[in-house]
Amino acid sequence: MEANIAFPAALIGDPTRAAILMALMDGSAQPASALAYVANVTPQSASNHLAKLMEGGMLAVEIQGRHRYYRLASPDIATVLEALANLAPCTRHLRQPLTPKGRALRFARSCYDHLAGQLGVAIVDALEARALISKGDPATKCYDLSEAGRRWFSDLGVDPDVKRRGRPLQALCCLDWTERRHHLGGTLGTAFFERICALGWLERNRETRAVQLTALGITAFHDLLNLDCRALQASQAPGVGQPNSPIATRIANSKAEAQQAVIIN
Repeated sequence: MEANIAFPAALIGDPTRAAILMALMDGSAQPASALAYVANVTPQSASNHLAKLMEGGMLAVEIQGRHRYYRLASPDIATVLEALANLAPCTRHLRQPLTPKGRALRFARSCYDHLAGQLGVAIVDALEARALISKGDPATKCYDLSEAGRRWFSDLGVDPDVKRRGRPLQALCCLDWTERRHHLGGTLGTAFFERICALGWLERNRETRAVQLTALGITAFHDLLNLDCRALQASQAPGVGQPNSPIATRIANSKAEAQQAVIIN
């Protein structure tokens, strides 16, 4: 018996419902009024669409007092949405976003619960260049961690051997919908994203999926991975150099500002 994929596809395929679902891709829970605003529909129309998404298992609701907050029902929903975004035709604004919001989202954003965008892809490139991670079995769509990679994440404060929600950390190859390349997903990607936010290298935006790179983050990524984040923000390629000293030492002795390199592709 074949799965009826037409049912969830029809739910997602409506432009209003698609806008609502994409607004929840940062893992947040939002009230119906905020989702109506994002989708540019009336509150009554939004309520009707939310009811259909609830019935279809796309959304979960959290009730606090008289207020109802909606969120994606599971990370699997976010995975489907990200995959559909990757299948969508490339438009000019994806390649050359003209608005500040578009530029911010392309540079760094949350992909449900892990880091995506140019910065997320650049970090993976740097990790691969240092043989800290490598593409594993294509069927599993996972990265393999080398022994050096395991030490790298452990020094950062992310223990690859610690289970998350009862499962070992898994490093998934998540295809980035703006860059059309992979960033780090899965439970390891989630733990890594949470850690670098806790270190103050990134700041999450409460209103959008955009993630703000801090001055401390510019320094840290330069020191740990030789990433020229200033050049990356200017749509230039990040620099990839030689491996640096242990992460724990680098964090303790981070310079006040990152050195800026001139990178020519």
